[in-house]
Amino acid sequence: MLGKGVGGGGGSKTPKPSFVSYVRPEEIHTNENEVTEKEVNLHLLPGEQLLCEASTVLKCIQDDSGQHGICGKLVCTDFKIAFLGDESTLDDNEPQFKNKVIGENDITLHCVDQIYGVFDEKKKPLFGQLKKYPEKLIIHCKDLRVFHFCLRYTKEEEVKRIVSGIIHHTQAPKLLKRLFLFSYASAKQNNPATGPPHQTVMFDTIKDWRWELERTKGNIKYKAVSANEGYKVCEKLPAYFVVPVSLSEEDISCFQGRGIPIWCWSCHNGCALLKMSAFPKEQDDSNLQIQKAFLDGIYKTIHKPPYENLKTEELSNTFISLQEIQTSYSKFKQLFLIDNSSEFWDTDVKWFSLLESSNWLDIIRRCLKKAIEVIECLEVQNTNVLLIEENASDLCCIISSLVQVMMDPYCRTRFGFQSLIQKEWIMGGHCFLDRCNHLRQNDKEEVPVFLLFLDCVWQLVQQHPPAFEFTETYLTVLSDSLYIPIFSTFFFNSPYQKDTNVHQRQLSLPLTQTKSSPKRGFFREETDHLIKNLLGKRISKLINSSDEPHDSFREFYDSWHSKTVDYHGLLLPHIEGPEIKVWAQRCLRWIPEAQILGGGPVATMNKVLEMMEEVQSLQKKIDEKHNSLMAPPLDALSLLRKPARLSSLFPFALLQRHSSKPVLPTNSWKALGDEEDLAKQEDEFVDLGDV
Repeated sequence: MLGKGVGGGGGSKTPKPSFVSYVRPEEIHTNENEVTEKEVNLHLLPGEQLLCEASTVLKCIQDDSGQHGICGKLVCTDFKIAFLGDESTLDDNEPQFKNKVIGENDITLHCVDQIYGVFDEKKKPLFGQLKKYPEKLIIHCKDLRVFHFCLRYTKEEEVKRIVSGIIHHTQAPKLLKRLFLFSYASAKQNNPATGPPHQTVMFDTIKDWRWELERTKGNIKYKAVSANEGYKVCEKLPAYFVVPVSLSEEDISCFQGRGIPIWCWSCHNGCALLKMSAFPKEQDDSNLQIQKAFLDGIYKTIHKPPYENLKTEELSNTFISLQEIQTSYSKFKQLFLIDNSSEFWDTDVKWFSLLESSNWLDIIRRCLKKAIEVIECLEVQNTNVLLIEENASDLCCIISSLVQVMMDPYCRTRFGFQSLIQKEWIMGGHCFLDRCNHLRQNDKEEVPVFLLFLDCVWQLVQQHPPAFEFTETYLTVLSDSLYIPIFSTFFFNSPYQKDTNVHQRQLSLPLTQTKSSPKRGFFREETDHLIKNLLGKRISKLINSSDEPHDSFREFYDSWHSKTVDYHGLLLPHIEGPEIKVWAQRCLRWIPEAQILGGGPVATMNKVLEMMEEVQSLQKKIDEKHNSLMAPPLDALSLLRKPARLSSLFPFALLQRHSSKPVLPTNSWKALGDEEDLAKQEDEFVDLGDV
């Protein structure tokens, strides 16, 4: 551990240190023995290869006492960037829970968001070939971590090698088969992992779809079809899916799956939620007439008044645009990518106004509101709902999934939720490869659609925790998995792309450049006039005026919230302003200043367990007095016994943190100026158990 000032400039308003060390780490001697970075072994996964490394790198850490550096080695592999250093001198900071794949100082190449260099205390973004190399490297991650590495004491050649390597392997466009996923799969194929049998429904067989139809009692009106087996109709659709019983296989293949109502889920009253890929814009009048006639026939299969009605939701026209989601999240994430403590406290006064201007929470609210509107149609109006989108693979995935989470308690179990993601997102053809920009081929296609869905689910979990079999920690880990190329779940654009690539075993030697997926076109006008023209007359017959659904929505929403919640039935979120919150565990977990030491849900649970233990102890004394058998101890009471500090961001935050105080006091801190200095108070230690 080195003293203050070793980190160099950070490109922000950090106060200049009062002491600067001019001694290189390798020149420091203690007891006449030379001290360099302590050897820490690099753990490589199967198929992982070391690409470049640099010694005598300092990982910079800032706390109340200043900026410190841990001496170690910075390495780059074809899977991750890793810092290898001895952090045993940082008190007992060992996390109680660990990721089994990614270490605390590991950054997968796909998780790197932006790279900055510090030149003469000025922070600049790094791209391509550099003429001058920085004295400090700052890495912003997509999971909102921020790493600072001081290269001031590193040999010049090693600096060039490690900085150039990191920039190239995180920013340069890639071929699909150059993803580490394929190297890992090749290395593991002779040593397959063993584990419990699959309980998640994969929806890769027609049997799985028939099971889902029977589970939701939708098999009377809908059928599973194999028309796309071998992807002979459409490469975007899964091999098997569900359509209305009256729909023929000839209809399915007419327009490569477009204009076909594809079943998502059936309500208990027999109404169904469906989705449809819209027709592209066409200039040919003959094609327009053909498509109009085709759609008229299709609609008659699901709209049979007065016995069966249909409402359409054209998400591409009247709902959130992908560009809006992208712009909003770009602003939102900047609130949490904090370089140092000063920057954190500088933004404290205007933090809520910055949050509001990002519009992220409002987008979450609109998604939840749209899902409730769909539920009101299904549940109250007994009306089928058809979601329409350009490719039915972005906004359709969000709304259809949220509807099922709110209406179907099975989707609130762990395996049910995983099955839902597999059905609506993986088999539904969501373009994870493009939306996460794993190949770095098109930044404009990168839109956090799936992350938006997880944030919406988090709102439900934090409002109604007893209704879910999983916790917010599960959702946070799931969001991190988007950038870990070990499993194939989130690294393909469609089932076809996955099947045609994963099953080819010449994985490390790609022969051709992968084709980028068709442009979504969300930077041009998204209004599909063709669909409006084709469906205008039909829609006017099917949908009431916009005012009436709004009134019925409010009545439905207020009526549900006036009753006692049935956690095994319909579940609606509160969507009023204060009820939509920031996903604190995911967004704030790496910011020590944002943690509440000794607070948060885990501290509350610990206090409850202490009370349970006290009650049990009293019960024991009563039983002994009456010569009765003692009740068996609760297993849960052993959960938290190890002495350590609890944090509101447990289990991701380190168990012990120095108290944090703003460098530049805000109004709130100024108001406490005459009181006892709360920042200097030590939190009490509580008993934690072995987990």
